[in-house]
Amino acid sequence: MQHTANARRWLRWETMLAVALVADIGFNAGVSPYFMDAWTWSDATFYFTERGLIALPLALLIIAGEIDISVAGIMALASVAMGTAALHGVDTPGLVAIGLVTGTLAGAINGLLVTVGRVPSIVATVGTMSAFRGAAYAVLGDRVLNHYPASFATFGQGYAFGAISVELIVFLVVAALTAVLLHATRWGPSIYAMGANAAATRWSGVPVDRYKFLLFCATGSMSGLAAVLLTSRLGSTRPSIAQGWELEIVSMVVLGGIAVTGGKGTIGGVVLAALLLGFVNFGLSLLNLPGLVMWIVIGTLLIAVVAIPALIERWRTSS
Repeated sequence: MQHTANARRWLRWETMLAVALVADIGFNAGVSPYFMDAWTWSDATFYFTERGLIALPLALLIIAGEIDISVAGIMALASVAMGTAALHGVDTPGLVAIGLVTGTLAGAINGLLVTVGRVPSIVATVGTMSAFRGAAYAVLGDRVLNHYPASFATFGQGYAFGAISVELIVFLVVAALTAVLLHATRWGPSIYAMGANAAATRWSGVPVDRYKFLLFCATGSMSGLAAVLLTSRLGSTRPSIAQGWELEIVSMVVLGGIAVTGGKGTIGGVVLAALLLGFVNFGLSLLNLPGLVMWIVIGTLLIAVVAIPALIERWRTSS
């Protein structure tokens, strides 16, 4: 019953996100006569697919009561690993495997720090964020690696059919699998329960530490996959790749209705939030506004999403 009530509550939030998305699309269409073209929409998807890919498993992690701030650092480390391997002649399948393995291992380090070392996840992942990014800079310095095979560009620059990019297909498939995992398997109730009350969930027989460790690994793995897509799209590796993406990715999750206190939220909300932030960002680029404006928009949305529900709850309680 509690799970059903939570789902209904956040479905209403999803409705508001959908309305905001439609309004933003209408605004963008008014700004540019070319916006409603299929290829323009295809370009807009690149503003959210890579970030959204990481936001999906991160949503599960936050629902379970943890967080990972190191995701962009993992992307940098995975990209540098791929760039170094490409420099030594590794072909495309090997590069993809290196990106995924690097991301998964980095996620496993975070998971071990939290579940075995008992380090609070916010502290552990802020530390590894610096460590992973620092390692990328230590390996590359000011260099740029761009010795990728031509076939590697397919992931970030290729199209599955028509104007539908490979990146968008990957995002939609992962979103569907994540939604099934959370909302249609036995993992779902356990993840919600861990975020609501980890101690009680552990006493009920759920292997909480194992679940959380696997969620950290999944978040790292998707960070590695996002690194594959972004590096492929850019065609080069720099240690500064994905710099500052942590805020945008966490914002997607929180804007999607995932409670920062854990135990609440849906994948549908995260998908809608990814679309909304992507199209807002694209719309700002149509207006030739600086990136600083997007940071202001994200910060304002983040504060509003956290503050407004708290104010409403306080109002209901006082009345």
